[in-house]
Amino acid sequence: MPPPVEPTPARVAARVAGTGQTIFAEMSALAVRTGAVNLGQGFPDTDGPPELLDAAATALHSGANQYAPGIGVPALRQAIARHQERRYGLVLDPDTQVAVTTGCTEAIAGALLGLVDPGDEVVVLEPYYDSYTAMIDYAGGVRRPVTLRAPDFRLDPDELAAAVTDRTRLILLNTPHNPTGRVLDATELAAVARVAGEHDLVVVTDEVYEHLTFDGRRHVPLATLPGMAERTLTLSSAGKSWSVTGWKVGWATGPADLVAAVVGAKQWLTYTSGAPLQPAVAAALDAGDAFPTALAGDLEAQRDQLVAGLRAAGLTTYVPEGTYFATTDVSALGWASGGDFCRALPERAGVVAIPSEVFYDDPDAPGSGRHLVRWAFCKRPEVIAEAVRRLAGADLRA
Repeated sequence: MPPPVEPTPARVAARVAGTGQTIFAEMSALAVRTGAVNLGQGFPDTDGPPELLDAAATALHSGANQYAPGIGVPALRQAIARHQERRYGLVLDPDTQVAVTTGCTEAIAGALLGLVDPGDEVVVLEPYYDSYTAMIDYAGGVRRPVTLRAPDFRLDPDELAAAVTDRTRLILLNTPHNPTGRVLDATELAAVARVAGEHDLVVVTDEVYEHLTFDGRRHVPLATLPGMAERTLTLSSAGKSWSVTGWKVGWATGPADLVAAVVGAKQWLTYTSGAPLQPAVAAALDAGDAFPTALAGDLEAQRDQLVAGLRAAGLTTYVPEGTYFATTDVSALGWASGGDFCRALPERAGVVAIPSEVFYDDPDAPGSGRHLVRWAFCKRPEVIAEAVRRLAGADLRA
């Protein structure tokens, strides 16, 4: 049988050709090829709680293997509603204000495809999760980035207000923030709420790291602020907080019309999501916060372990307030580009990280991220220790 023919550029739609391979695929392949410790892609190397896995196995053997309702199985939608009320005081109708998605990535896709028309502008924090830009492009929208700058990565209210025009359709917010690890505080959230209210904007919030905050910080959903519940679509998932990133079970909650927009797009994407995994996630949500709380404690210790090791290796390192990731600045080592540093790192030190420059529209703009690199600490302490050992023994200078 002849080998498969790779599609020529002329056969590929511009919207796909323009996105190319994700940086995560590139760097993970580099880790495999070189045998490097992979601190690039953000997935844990341990499984979630046994009870969650057992619940999925029970569902698999109990007939939950056919299509689930497109909006999600009732048990999970009800558990999501209970979670939002228990943690945040948000009261939702599980039949109209909650939808299950194939991970938060599909929730983002559904929200942008369902709410953004060609030419609409979307205000987005940068650096940004790369699926944001791809899906804004797919929807025909126009990005209006607002940059979070080192060393504190704070949101500037004036820059946020200046990014809004009469063509702005929505604000796409991410907190706790990937890749910087910032947890937006009350002042920053109030600025978002003020701008949204003044311009009658929808806000889509990606809150997948909602449980994974450190040093006593607590995530506050934008929807809990006065006047914001009726204009905020909240997205999250089980993957990060219960260490089952491969399950891809996420959700969207908020006003019924905004949730319906997500479902309207989702029905032409996956239509439905993993049926036997949904009741298992429902059981995990109803079991309370013990597992994600313990996980956050473990991650805080792993963060401290990695930050100390990176600093000992000569890297300027910023301490994240949440998520899976720490950020370093490699310019003091003479590197003009985090991408060049990351592509050389596996051969130099046997470690893989992700260049943050790919998460900016213009990484060379003042305060942007050409010199920044993202490192994942959602790994076992012995894996982080090995990575730190390799970095300590390597020449990391350009």
